[in-house]
Amino acid sequence: MTNNARSDIKTPQSDNTINPDFKKYIPISETDKSWGFVVHDVGSVVIPAKTEYPPKGHPGTHRFSWEEGRTLQEYHFVLITEGNGIFESRSAGVINLSAGDAVILFPNEWHRYRPIQEIGWTERWVGFSGIIAENIMKDIFFSTDQPVVKNCANIIIKSLFKSLFQLISEEPFGYQRTASGICLQLAAEICNIQKGSAASTQVNSIISKAKYLMHQKIDDNIDFHQFCNNYMISYSKFRSDFRHQTGFAPLQYFMLMKIEKAKDLLTNTNMKTKEIAFSLGFKSDHYFSRLFKAKTGLSPQVFRTEGRTSF
Repeated sequence: MTNNARSDIKTPQSDNTINPDFKKYIPISETDKSWGFVVHDVGSVVIPAKTEYPPKGHPGTHRFSWEEGRTLQEYHFVLITEGNGIFESRSAGVINLSAGDAVILFPNEWHRYRPIQEIGWTERWVGFSGIIAENIMKDIFFSTDQPVVKNCANIIIKSLFKSLFQLISEEPFGYQRTASGICLQLAAEICNIQKGSAASTQVNSIISKAKYLMHQKIDDNIDFHQFCNNYMISYSKFRSDFRHQTGFAPLQYFMLMKIEKAKDLLTNTNMKTKEIAFSLGFKSDHYFSRLFKAKTGLSPQVFRTEGRTSF
């Protein structure tokens, strides 16, 4: 199983950069809620072997027993940096946990988890909610039936947790809004790891090569079928994998790159529309103009006029 390029930076699982026993539950104001993304609680705790779990010190809404489990009203990311354990939820069933795993807890989703008593573990967590949180935690990015993401204890995610803990410990002016931004980045990193792990190294490599080729041949055309033949992969699989990673089919992605290049030329040069079209590999300036308007809502001429008068 592999990770994406940014998230596969590994560090030793154990570190001393964060207070091993820190927890804070944050009062939430109406102003905080209106921001659309609020952090409710953060914490880090070391559970030695043969120790009671969960530890004391959590409010009643967050306490639970293994026998009964619990249901929360907020989302949580729980990162296991050392040790092993077990997780169970209504939608996912029973999943074994090990160092490096991140667990996503969903609102109104029954769950329970604990370390193996003979081993213990170290966990870090952050709880959050809000309209923006609801948008990014939809099924398109995260799912209740896949709540565990492997290989998340990398240097980026550990650094984000450290920044959250430091910020919330000091409570500078506006810290809740700043904390929401850090938590959003944390969500993005975990999502990228989860999506990236679903693709093989070979697939990631071929898609990267395709993107590089598009940049190199921005002023030309690409035969994607021939490209696939060169790398001995079927076009249908390449197209499916490319869409999964980017949200676009290869040709759509290439056309959007050309449109972005055309925007730059319209804004920063005196090239005529026909010259721009031919310089980007379009055989017809009429087709280029029609595509440009379909993607931007403006004709090239109007875009040039509005772009230059907006500065």
